Amino acid sequence: MANQIYNNIVLTETDRAILSSYKQMCDGLSDYLGSGYEFVLHSLEDLDHSVIKIINGHYTSRKEGSPITDLALNMLDKIQEEELAGYFSYSSRNRKGEPLRSTTITVIGENERVIGLLCINFYLNTPLSSVIDSLIRATPENISHTSAENFVNNPSELIADAVEEVRKEVMADPNITTQNRNKEIVLRLAARGIFRLKDSVVLCAELLGVSKNTIYMHLRNNS
Repeated sequence: MANQIYNNIVLTETDRAILSSYKQMCDGLSDYLGSGYEFVLHSLEDLDHSVIKIINGHYTSRKEGSPITDLALNMLDKIQEEELAGYFSYSSRNRKGEPLRSTTITVIGENERVIGLLCINFYLNTPLSSVIDSLIRATPENISHTSAENFVNNPSELIADAVEEVRKEVMADPNITTQNRNKEIVLRLAARGIFRLKDSVVLCAELLGVSKNTIYMHLRNNS
């Protein structure tokens, strides 16, 4: 029944673009979570060759072009019958009998139609040291990408935090003259993308004690 329901899906260009974006998501998640995880992206356009992206496929002995699993087909049936909410987490074993902790999540395309599945399998025999190392590894490449990030509940708080942080940086730099400090603060805030936020110019002007026109002047002169 499941094969008959899903074999005939014809993907639109938008559907394919959505699935393609999930490939990059798999790369990012794999880079973050480490080698103990297998990521599998299925397209429902061809169930016999549904795997269109796979990372660490050695855990389940699969590769791109492999077919969908029987459990995934059963999940699709249950979703259609509205017995599942669009994701399903479970324990399983690979062909060698090794334990996995898995989750399968639907990919939604045009018209709220299920067009694919993202499956994540954690290999439970992964050494703890390997898991920890993947989270805290500090190679030169990773260090160069280390950045401060402000986690806030609203845009105003984000803007205020950014202004305060940049102000401290500028004030601590002896190479920046007093008359150029506000200009430098505005330019550094612009480099962070702060002025893409609504009402950011008004709030920054208030926090810096200058007019909106002064903010705009610094931005124009640097463009």
